[in-house]
Amino acid sequence: MDKATHLTRHGRLVEATEAIQRALRSEAEPRPAAPDGSNLPKADSDVIEVEARVIDVERQRQPPRATEGTEQWIRATFAHQGRTIDYMLFVPASAAEQREAPPPLVVMLHGCTQNAADFAAGTRMNEHARACGAMVLYPEQAQRANGQKCWNWFKSQHQQRDRGEPALLTALTRHITLQQHADRHRVYVAGLSAGGAMADVLGHCYPDVYAAVGVHSGLPHGAAHDMASALSAMRAGPARASADATAKRPPTIVFHGDADTTVHADNGLAILAEATPGEVKYGQSPSGRRFTRTLYPASQACGDSEHWRLHGAGHAWSGGSAHGSYTQPEGVDASREMLRFFLAHRLGDNRHGGPPV
Repeated sequence: MDKATHLTRHGRLVEATEAIQRALRSEAEPRPAAPDGSNLPKADSDVIEVEARVIDVERQRQPPRATEGTEQWIRATFAHQGRTIDYMLFVPASAAEQREAPPPLVVMLHGCTQNAADFAAGTRMNEHARACGAMVLYPEQAQRANGQKCWNWFKSQHQQRDRGEPALLTALTRHITLQQHADRHRVYVAGLSAGGAMADVLGHCYPDVYAAVGVHSGLPHGAAHDMASALSAMRAGPARASADATAKRPPTIVFHGDADTTVHADNGLAILAEATPGEVKYGQSPSGRRFTRTLYPASQACGDSEHWRLHGAGHAWSGGSAHGSYTQPEGVDASREMLRFFLAHRLGDNRHGGPPV
């Protein structure tokens, strides 16, 4: 892992990810990590709730705003109310050059055992963001907060506004938005597995911050409140939807494989349980992997949404790169479709489920 850190600091992302994968393979883990770490060795799967605190380690300076014409791939640390979180930030040259139109910001939440560099390489989100001038923020879960670096989506204290990980992640999002002069009306969040579940939590708790949400192979907000209920939801789908009837869901795009044996595909449908399905479209990726795309029109309860059922796909990011972990390169390009969906929305538009901004 020391080699991967060295390569990342020098901008050699692909080589860093390969080093990470070699390290992961050496641990002989044959399946993608479950969103709660339950399919990992017992000693490592125990999740301990701790308060993250500022510790006496060498910390990098806060990154400067990107200079004109310079693409940046930054690693830094953010502190908020006694908690700290590491992150990586991609700033394309086109975003640094923009003056009249602030760039959009996409927040990407990795899955268990992953880190920012691995997730960036696997999803290829930077590649797509570069083309449209978007910045991409990759928060990184601390191992002291979860032994397998899973986001604690299944704990009640991490499912509420102004508490736990949702408060920390949203404070980081707001900080980067201000620091990098991003467009606060075009801030989005997406994630895979545990990251997808936490993305849905953020969309539920902060519809005034995130204009749209992307969930890949994740679970809905409120699907679990402890380890036992998390395992049940992962195996068979959530027993019930979130009980907060006052919440308005932002526009949401969901991807889920119908052959996913880690997180049951019913979880993807449950994320949009309050929406009414509309037009259904069928298609396939250039490699021939089939999908069913269902469109959900906007309503009083939620913004317009999409559900992509990936036929024959397992627990992996569709259309990703083999340079990252837990990807299915031959599938439809989820990163491209998420960005397409995100950039069609902004806070306050008439298709958004939340209140005007």
